[in-house]
Amino acid sequence: MTAASAAHSLTRDQARRMIVRAQLLDARRPGDVVEVAEQLGYIKIDPTATIAPCEHTMLWSRIGWSYEAGQLQKAVEIDRLLFELDGTFRPMSLLPLLLPAMRQHPRRESSRQWLEANAKFRRDVLARLRAEGPLTASEIPDTAAVARKDDGWYGPNQVPQMLEMLSRRGEVAVVRREGRHRVWDLAERVFPQDLPEYSLEEAERLLAERRLQAAGIAKQKGPCTPVGMAGEPATVEGSKWRFRVDPEALATLDDEDEGGRVAFLNPYDSLLFDRPRLEEVFEFRYVLEQFKPKSQRVYGYFAHPILLGDRFAGMLDAEVDRKREVLEVTAIHEFADFEPEEMEMVRAEIADLAEWLGVAVEEAR
Repeated sequence: MTAASAAHSLTRDQARRMIVRAQLLDARRPGDVVEVAEQLGYIKIDPTATIAPCEHTMLWSRIGWSYEAGQLQKAVEIDRLLFELDGTFRPMSLLPLLLPAMRQHPRRESSRQWLEANAKFRRDVLARLRAEGPLTASEIPDTAAVARKDDGWYGPNQVPQMLEMLSRRGEVAVVRREGRHRVWDLAERVFPQDLPEYSLEEAERLLAERRLQAAGIAKQKGPCTPVGMAGEPATVEGSKWRFRVDPEALATLDDEDEGGRVAFLNPYDSLLFDRPRLEEVFEFRYVLEQFKPKSQRVYGYFAHPILLGDRFAGMLDAEVDRKREVLEVTAIHEFADFEPEEMEMVRAEIADLAEWLGVAVEEAR
């Protein structure tokens, strides 16, 4: 079907099922970390660990009990099948598609001016890494001629900002982490050097296809999931949106439905990123309460949405207490009363989560 052809007509159930499958949250679990990254396109890094950091909960919610944190570290630092960029782990197969745009960074005029004013500082950082790398930011002297205003994230030291800038330009890269601290080196010593070359236009087209692959179905003109004219046109019952659908996701609609499962999603999980699509297709308005005053929270500081099959059924408010070695379950919020077997599934998933974390379950009374 071409872009000019009649759009595929989908039910809301079909659209949800395609999204859940594309996000690897159906009953058929993926086998390993790289498979997840290749399908989703990225794994978000966030240190908030009421239960576990985002990168680990994203992988556990998909792979399940066999996932161990060391598997991610091995894929990034030893096998070099994933790489870190801009707060995410991404599959190395995406790097050639990202490089054409990276080479044009920065596009903001103020950032260009800062980089130009600090040309010597940039050369100093690259020379230090070339001679002594890999290094943490604290091991590199700050020789900036012009400082950026402290925005509360970086502090007065300009080295972290320069390293971020150079990483987005593809000149330096994170080689490993020591705790939460990044260790940097020249990109040429971290990334493969035999990557295919693409024009900016071709790379953007292929990136749109990869985004649609991860989405299953997405709004044709949506800022959260920019897919452009990738895939094929589609409509969803009850929605006035124009959608694009991944042909491979369409092909799975006739597959035998193996049933759904329960998944607890970290608030920064990729499925939750496109808030408008969540509301339009899943009829789920998600609000992260992390930055709300306690008195205004309904579900909890860092409550995890509960996906039950292909619908959002509630919120899990829980937190790990490492000193007491327990997973404290403050509340299981139900949007509508769970059926007994649904509650049994949710509690079984909580038990599995606690076992994965190596703690016991403790429910609030």
